[in-house]
Amino acid sequence: MPEGPEIRRMVDDIDSAVGQQKAHQVFFAFDRFKSFESALSGRQVTSVEARGKAVLVFFSAQGNDGPWCVYSHNQLYGQWRIGKPGSEQRTNRQLRFAIIGPEKAARLYSASDIRLVRPDKLDEVDYLARLGPDPVNQKVSEKALIALFEDKRFRGRGLGGLLLDQGFVAGVGNYLRSEILFEAGIAPSTRPRDLDSDARKRLASAILKLIERTYRLKGITNDPERATRLKREGWSYAKRRHMVFNRESDACHLCGTLIVKTNVSSRRLYYCPRCQSSER
Repeated sequence: MPEGPEIRRMVDDIDSAVGQQKAHQVFFAFDRFKSFESALSGRQVTSVEARGKAVLVFFSAQGNDGPWCVYSHNQLYGQWRIGKPGSEQRTNRQLRFAIIGPEKAARLYSASDIRLVRPDKLDEVDYLARLGPDPVNQKVSEKALIALFEDKRFRGRGLGGLLLDQGFVAGVGNYLRSEILFEAGIAPSTRPRDLDSDARKRLASAILKLIERTYRLKGITNDPERATRLKREGWSYAKRRHMVFNRESDACHLCGTLIVKTNVSSRRLYYCPRCQSSER
C-alpha cells in the first residue's frame, strides 16, 4: 500500500493534469454514481488534496447545485494513472473513476472505496475523522507530536505497532515505521511512556524528517549523501533506498551490525539491534 508521501506525490500529478480545469467528462464504474457523471462533467476541478492515504478531488458548484468532493482510498490495489484523454492505457486493472480534461486524463483503477461527499461533510467520513496529525499535508510541529506521545490512547502501546495507526500519525506505513525508529535510535517494542525527554525529541524529529525526505526524494529514506555515494558505488536503487527496511542480514550503515527482520502487527519490520538498543 502506498504511504503518505507517495499519495501526496500522486496528488501532485493529478492536480497538474486536471486541476483548475473543466472536466470534459467524468466516469464512475459504480451504478450508484452513474447519475453524477453528467452532473460533474463540465465543472471545474477546483483542487486535489491528500489526507493521510486518501485522495480528495473537489468539483465546483454549478447552478443551484453546490460543490462536490470525490473521496477515494487506494487501499491495497488502487492505482491512479495519468494519460491522454482519448487513449486509455492497456492494463488488466478495472477502471473505477476517471476525470477527462482538455489535455490530460486522471484515471483510478482497482480502488473500491470511492464516495461522493459534500465538502462540508467530509468530517463524517470515518477514515478522515480518525486521522491523526498529517505531516505530509499539514504543518505539524515537534512540540505537537511530543504532546501526542503522552496521550492516554497511545502512551502504553509499542511503537512498532503504534506507528501504523493512522490515528496516531497519518501517512506512516510499513517502510516508514522501520526507518523512523532507526533514525530515532529506538527499539520497536518501546512505548511512548518509556521515552525520556531526549528520546521523545528524537522520535518527533525523525517522524517529520523522514516523511519530508521521502516526499522530496521520491521514496528514498536513506541519508541523501549516503544514497548518492552508494549509487556511485553501483548499489541498486532497491539496496540504497532505505537505511534498514528490506535489508535483512545486510550490515547497518552506521555500526556494521546485521539488520534483523521481525514481524509486528502482522507486517515485517526491520531494525538494527545495536543502534536501536533499548539501553541507548
